[in-house]
Amino acid sequence: MATRRGKHEGSIYLMSNGTWRAQVTIGKKRIGCIAKSKAECRDWVRERLNEIDKGMTFERHNITLAEYLKGWMSEKKNAVRIKTGFQYQRLINLYIEPNIGNIKLKDLNLHIVGHFYESLKERGVGVSNIRYSHRVLHCALEQALKDGLIIRNPSHGATVPRAIHKEMKILNDEQVNLFLVAASGSRYQALYHLAVTTGMRISELRGLCWSDIDWIKSTIKVNRQIQDIPGKGTMSGAPKTYSGIRTILLGETSLNMLREQNQRIEAEASRAGDSWKHNDLIFPSNMGTPFSDANVRKDFVAVLKAANIPRIRFHDLRHTAASLMLNHGVPALVVSKILGHSSPSVTLNIYAHSTIDMQSIAAGIMDKIVSPTPINVSQLHSTAHGCTR
Repeated sequence: MATRRGKHEGSIYLMSNGTWRAQVTIGKKRIGCIAKSKAECRDWVRERLNEIDKGMTFERHNITLAEYLKGWMSEKKNAVRIKTGFQYQRLINLYIEPNIGNIKLKDLNLHIVGHFYESLKERGVGVSNIRYSHRVLHCALEQALKDGLIIRNPSHGATVPRAIHKEMKILNDEQVNLFLVAASGSRYQALYHLAVTTGMRISELRGLCWSDIDWIKSTIKVNRQIQDIPGKGTMSGAPKTYSGIRTILLGETSLNMLREQNQRIEAEASRAGDSWKHNDLIFPSNMGTPFSDANVRKDFVAVLKAANIPRIRFHDLRHTAASLMLNHGVPALVVSKILGHSSPSVTLNIYAHSTIDMQSIAAGIMDKIVSPTPINVSQLHSTAHGCTR
């Protein structure tokens, strides 16, 4: 027998087997669920009616996660950087859609999402990929929540593997000197020098143009980056964040390096003739186009080997620049501006190891300040008595 309820409030039935069944109408179609108790059915009806009030239709009620993600990505890619959009789609294609894409959005719950992450871990998927997949899924489901497709985000509160913090590899003062000496015969000598002195990302170095240099003020402006996007080719765009647009003051050695680079590029352009692509790039390929990441990384490894320095990533030159500046007393605020971080706290959180090195200096200073100076105690007492008279 059905429990009497008002119009458009749904129905709740006690089944012959002792279970309860609830039904509500969406448009002209009925949907339902079976539960162990009447209270569970009431909750289900309440949730469905809440969804209907927010615009839920029968078609939207039965949408799968894969179907939703397809529409979500078509809008999301216009709100994020091209490379970020590619990375989102890659994670969806590799991990999310094949595993839980066929599940209806309304049926997703914390248990399903948690089991999904655990299954990825058991299959040997890297922790970073699992955590990034969680970010994408959580972000998509937050939008589904705002759209009224779900009443709660089923990924919220899910257990994800803890991030593994790898020890940062950097070069010390001596190694930097050896590296730059070994690079003196490389076509990318000026690029390496600028990477070490400014901490620019390789994508930012690829995007530098001669028009970005103010020779009078001794500055260079970072306002673009060039990246290789799979399926789209080489593309130019804004830096990674708004803070990434910045102007950096250069030292005289760096300026001289750039002057030599300018002469080298002009000579290459002259030899190439009509085949040279005039893109105004400071660090072009031998045809004037953006240099190849692969070619630079290959040369980078060769220079490290020639300098007898343990192999590191090119991006570690950015870490090296930050650490050297902090360890040599450059204020965190200044370092954050040079690196293009949003705030000094970001810089200090990333380079905590450098702050430890800085603390050793502070510890020595504080020791000198608070260390007691030996004095004659009897003289102290006599002085004190003399002051009371």
